[in-house]
Amino acid sequence: MLFPTMTFAIFFLFVFVTAWSLDRENGRRKAFLVLASWVFYGWWDWRFIGLLIASATLNFLVAELIDRSETRRRRLWLVGLGVAINLTILGFFKYYGFFVEQLGDVLKIFGWQRDLPLLQVVLPVGISFFTFQGISYVVDVHRGHCEKARSLLDVMLLMSFFPHLVAGPIVRASDLLPQFAQTPRLTRAMVSHAMILIVWGLFKKTVIASELSVGLVDPVFFDPTAHSALDLLAATYGYAAQIYCDFSAYSDIAIGVAGLLGYRFPRNFDQPYRAASLQDFWRRWHISLSSWLRDYLYIPLGGGRGSEWKICRNLMITMLLGGLWHGAAWTFVAWGALHGGVLVFERLWKKFKPAAWPRLPTILGILITFHIVCLSWILFRAESFSLALDYLAGFGRWGPASVATPFLVSLTVIGLGIHFLPSRAGEAVAGMAKYLPSPALGAAAALTMLVIEAVRPEGIAPFIYFQF
Repeated sequence: MLFPTMTFAIFFLFVFVTAWSLDRENGRRKAFLVLASWVFYGWWDWRFIGLLIASATLNFLVAELIDRSETRRRRLWLVGLGVAINLTILGFFKYYGFFVEQLGDVLKIFGWQRDLPLLQVVLPVGISFFTFQGISYVVDVHRGHCEKARSLLDVMLLMSFFPHLVAGPIVRASDLLPQFAQTPRLTRAMVSHAMILIVWGLFKKTVIASELSVGLVDPVFFDPTAHSALDLLAATYGYAAQIYCDFSAYSDIAIGVAGLLGYRFPRNFDQPYRAASLQDFWRRWHISLSSWLRDYLYIPLGGGRGSEWKICRNLMITMLLGGLWHGAAWTFVAWGALHGGVLVFERLWKKFKPAAWPRLPTILGILITFHIVCLSWILFRAESFSLALDYLAGFGRWGPASVATPFLVSLTVIGLGIHFLPSRAGEAVAGMAKYLPSPALGAAAALTMLVIEAVRPEGIAPFIYFQF
């Protein structure tokens, strides 16, 4: 079930009315939201609802055992078991085929060719997100960062809550469980903020991202050898705008939908293309994932402690695994390696740069960082290394543009220009909108949605991060 569709609109209207009719019975309200979330998830494939239930149950039981354990050794063993269970689920569904293929290639090199059991494993939508959600819950209970859930129902809702289920943001148990413990309340400020986010997200997804995908990015990346350097450059910038507008739109709509149900999600994007360094970029891009990798991978590896070599090693391991998290392909590993290598370079440069050398101007830092990110997006988007290499080689092939129309270039400029609007502009607009009478606010939102519906292209492609 996709957010920008009539099916979801009808589904959410029913959920909204029913949930608030149960506002005096928090237990029943949460049970209803769990059932609604299973319907939402099962819309793609009902068979995987059982996987979602099993994952939540296992994480609940492990956290219960951790909370009851009296020795540190037993707690460590249990948290290791919980992490292993989640990674096993993720690894089987997402990486089984990839690793079997790589093993077959290695055996072939040594002349030990074997018929390995290659299964056709269907990738459940959102599995990367809900398994990371489970890992963070188990680890946070162990660390004492949050109390164990009061009931299995709370863990079911934590991992299944439909606004963030399939593409994030990854909301920590410490953020959501205290909210689940109380009956939510809806204020005018929450409604206005949620409506602004939903409308803004619909515009970014259905107008900018969809048009760029169909008209520019997909044709060029499908066969880069058939296009000139101008088309390749336009598609590179176009994909930078597309993936931002696509993914941030999902986060905006998810935060807005959760807000209308009375729950607060953290911000997931903060104008990432205005970052003046790659470190700053990762503080602004997919904030819930970058902070997850920091807290549950980088810091346990040693983080910023120890020798400079160990710190750089920790950065590289974190980014390599972050790349692999995005997909079972070497292009994603290379994407992570590029980001890790630049982060290492930035750290070493900051530490060992001669004191007499001037500081890089902010605008130059933004331009350099943006183009490093765009280079990495080519690896991220290309279906294979060979296509990525063909794409890069094509920058030397000059000729007229065939698909980079003024309209698509304008959309790219708008998608990138969003990053240089005043910071927290959305919050400012929501702050003014909350003073409107309810009928006026509803009418303004409905009119804006009708305009978006009129100008957007036909059909809605799935959000890019659904495949992760």
